[in-house]
Amino acid sequence: MENRTEVTEFILLGLTNDPGLQLPLFLTFLLIYTITLVGNLGMILLIVLDSRLHTPMYFFLGNLSLVDFCYSSAVTPKVMAGLLGGDKVISYNACAAQMYFFVVSASVENYLLVSMAYDRYAAVCKPLHYTTTITTNVCKRLIIGCYVIGFINASIHTGNTFSLVFCLSNVVHHFFCDIPALMVLSCSDRHVNELVLIYVASFNIFFGFLVILISYMFIFLSILKMSSAAGHRKAISTCASHFTAVSIFYGTLIFMYVQPSSSHSMDTDKIISVFYTMVIPMLNPVVYSLRNKEVKSAFTKTFLKAK
Repeated sequence: MENRTEVTEFILLGLTNDPGLQLPLFLTFLLIYTITLVGNLGMILLIVLDSRLHTPMYFFLGNLSLVDFCYSSAVTPKVMAGLLGGDKVISYNACAAQMYFFVVSASVENYLLVSMAYDRYAAVCKPLHYTTTITTNVCKRLIIGCYVIGFINASIHTGNTFSLVFCLSNVVHHFFCDIPALMVLSCSDRHVNELVLIYVASFNIFFGFLVILISYMFIFLSILKMSSAAGHRKAISTCASHFTAVSIFYGTLIFMYVQPSSSHSMDTDKIISVFYTMVIPMLNPVVYSLRNKEVKSAFTKTFLKAK
C-alpha cells in the first residue's frame, strides 16, 4: 500500500549545499535585499513628500515600488535564514502563505506594467488629451483593478496547488515554495492542476505582454513622426529601459510557468527564479525611476531640506 501520510511541513533545499558558498551567497542576497528596501521604500517616500511627483506616472511607480518591496520580502528573508542558520524547514501553512503573497505580488506587478504602458501611450501618442484620459479616478480604478486581479490569481493558484495531496516527499527542490516545485511532489493526479496553472498563467502573462507590445508599437510610431532629434533620443531611451525590464520580467515568467512541470529542470528554475524574485525588484527603482531627472531633483530637494 502507498504511504498516504500527509505532509505537515516542507524542507527547502535552497540554492546550494556547498558550505563554502553559503556565506558569500548570504552576503550577496543581503546586499541585494538592502538595496531593494532602500530603493523601493525611498521611492515611495519621495513620491509622497514631493508634490511635483503627484502625477499619474509616479502614482503607478509608487505602487510598483510597494509591490516590489512585498515581492522580495515574501521570499528573500527565508532564503537568507536558510543560508545563514541552516533553517530550511517551512510549515505547510507558512509555505501556502509564502506562495499566496508571492503570486499576489507577481500578478499585481504584471498588471501594473500594463497600466504604466497605457499611461505612457497616452502621454506620448495623445499628449493633448492626456489630462482628460488619465484622470485621478482612472488611475485609482486601474490600481484597484491590479490588486483585485492579484488577489484572485493568488487564490486560484494557491488553492489549485494545495488541493493536491503531498504524501510522497516533503523535500522541495527550490529555495521557496514555488508552484511547479511543489506540484512535482504530489502523489495525486495533477494533470488538471497543471492545466489550470498553464492556462491561467498564460492568459495573464500573454495578455499583459500583448497590451504592452501594442502600446510600444504606437509609441514608436509616434516617435518616428517627431521632428526633434532630442525628442527622439529621450523617448527611445525611456522606452528602451522600460522595455528591457518588461522583457526580463515576462521572459522569466513565461519560462517558469507556461510549461508542464515534467519539463522543468529544477536547477535551471532556481537560477531563473533568482532574477524575478530578487534582482528585478532591486533593478526596478533604477530602471523606472532613479534615472529620471524629476526623481533626482526631488531626492536632492528632500535631502537638502532634511540636512
